[in-house]
Amino acid sequence: MMEDTVQENFGRISNTRDRKTAKMRTFISFAAGMAGLLFGLDIGVIAGALPFIAKHFALSSQQQEWVVSSMMLGAAFGAIATGWLSSRLGRKYSLLIGAGFFILGSIGSAFATSVTILLVARVVLGFAVGIASYTAPLYLSEMADKEIRGKLIAMYQLMVTVGILLAFLSDTALSYSGDWRMMVGIICVPAVILMLAVLKLPDSPRWLASKGRFDEAKSVLHMLHSNERKVASELLDIRESLKVKQEGWGLFKANKNVRRVVFLGMLLQAMQQFTGMNIIMYYAPKIFSLAGFTTTEEQMMATVIDGLTFVLATFIAMNMVDKAGRKPALKIGFSVMAAGTLILGVCLNLIDNGSTSTWISYIAVAMTVVCIGGYAMSAAPVVWILCSEIQPLKSRDFGIACSTTTNWISNMIIGATFLTLLNSVGSAMTFWIYTGMNVLFIFFTIYLIPETKNVTLEQIEQNLLKGKKLRDIGC
Repeated sequence: MMEDTVQENFGRISNTRDRKTAKMRTFISFAAGMAGLLFGLDIGVIAGALPFIAKHFALSSQQQEWVVSSMMLGAAFGAIATGWLSSRLGRKYSLLIGAGFFILGSIGSAFATSVTILLVARVVLGFAVGIASYTAPLYLSEMADKEIRGKLIAMYQLMVTVGILLAFLSDTALSYSGDWRMMVGIICVPAVILMLAVLKLPDSPRWLASKGRFDEAKSVLHMLHSNERKVASELLDIRESLKVKQEGWGLFKANKNVRRVVFLGMLLQAMQQFTGMNIIMYYAPKIFSLAGFTTTEEQMMATVIDGLTFVLATFIAMNMVDKAGRKPALKIGFSVMAAGTLILGVCLNLIDNGSTSTWISYIAVAMTVVCIGGYAMSAAPVVWILCSEIQPLKSRDFGIACSTTTNWISNMIIGATFLTLLNSVGSAMTFWIYTGMNVLFIFFTIYLIPETKNVTLEQIEQNLLKGKKLRDIGC
């Protein structure tokens, strides 16, 4: 009788711990998801606001490119700075600082009285995006079990796509009045929510351990796992990974294997951007005008369809990355994007040559949907997943700073050259260039990219430091 009572009490305690850990994981996902939401809002809002901003300030094509790409410039600086912030202050306080910059940048954009002030505010917003895009996937990768790590980071990417869709919807609603200030200023609301949520987050146990704060790291692991053995095992693995003497830049210089994986992370982020898919996000109304949709309402509704596709296709990634794996998702996605940009280029070529067929215009819009779908189920989430997984703990901040900075520099390049490309080589050739890039990335995926599903971060690190080929470090 007493034994039954003891077992019953133990069961209650175990269930209570399970509920607490589940609540903590849910809250962590929510807070990181808010960072993703703001990331997406910043990407998406400019598509609808740009035509009205251009009209208000009488901007040339080149100035419009500056308005778009200034955010990416700020994001590159944000990513560089966050390498230091995340290492010194931790993931939690980096996110908190990012939330503050989101608020400043959105308010500054809304009240800009000149294009110069708007550009400065966009750089501040970009700085916040750089912090969020660096810190949130890293934080999630260090807080998640290996079995659901890919899905959890893909959920963050889902919130990015939800942010893009919400931006497109709010832009569409406000397009009737042309209130671009409200379009860009509304971002401060979720930024305040992010700030309040981050204040209650625990810091990463891996970051705490890297600072010698093992008792605090163990305490956080207890928040994440109800199983005592799992806590002890994970803490032991973290201790082992910290035995490497050098860290950051010193480890990068001293260890060729670390250099290999840092360059792989940079390549992955460049691949993600040179698919050309963010062009569709930034310049959607312009692309639809090229496809024959002349009214603002038609262009904005087509933009919303793309945003909705982005959200729905991300669910495919969430279900694929931890089951089928990272590499299959990338190979399928790059193939879909190559086919979509190829056919989109054909449609735009026909329109440029005088075709007035409504069907050609509809096919062109359908191809943007195909492209966005391929991107959302593959490169959009999977690149962030891989970049947060492959870097060794002692050089993780440095490696992710390099890869995230590469992402935003690449993003800035495509944002600042799209209208110029359209004017110099034509709309069809512009998208065919991206077709060639996507075909090239299929081969990169096959021969260079590792499969990391269901492998611990510490095991990936061990394989890398043993000198295994990059494509085999997840084996």
